[in-house]
Amino acid sequence: MNYQNSKEISDIKIIDINLHKDSRGNLYESYKKKSFLKKIDFCQDNIVKSNYACLRGLHYQPEPYAQSKLITIIEGEIQDVVVDIRLSSKTFGKYFSIVLSENDSRQLFIPRGFAHGFLTLTKYSIVHYKVDNFYKPDKQFAIAYNDNILDINWKINQKNIILSDKDKKNPFFKDIKYFV
Repeated sequence: MNYQNSKEISDIKIIDINLHKDSRGNLYESYKKKSFLKKIDFCQDNIVKSNYACLRGLHYQPEPYAQSKLITIIEGEIQDVVVDIRLSSKTFGKYFSIVLSENDSRQLFIPRGFAHGFLTLTKYSIVHYKVDNFYKPDKQFAIAYNDNILDINWKINQKNIILSDKDKKNPFFKDIKYFV
């Protein structure tokens, strides 16, 4: 595995995985605790299947429920977006966006202190993500995907975006609970 910082927010890590291909298909190690960039105690794996234009997010859980995430694409292609909501950070209020695909042999590591969301760009996507803290439905918060302050450049026309009923009601960035 090869790790690189994102150019926009240095705490976000793009991980190039070693994909081994042969006539049978391919294989890669998606996670190996002893060689991972930080010693993170992941406790839960989630697999999400989403249809084209489905946008999930921008979600986060505040401390002490915050989560680091390791994102891997199993099938399809997504636009992954991460927003820095740490008040003490020099990149507070900035976002990082990357297109991830089953074909590009990359993962994304997102530490605690960020809101996260993704948009499916293909007929469907299957996203696997590991987290280091359990999901707490009553402690999950979110930011509106179309916030004017963040001004996220989504890869498809916003008229086509599909949201859950809950995500349709997400507050704007100026009204959320930030990390200190």
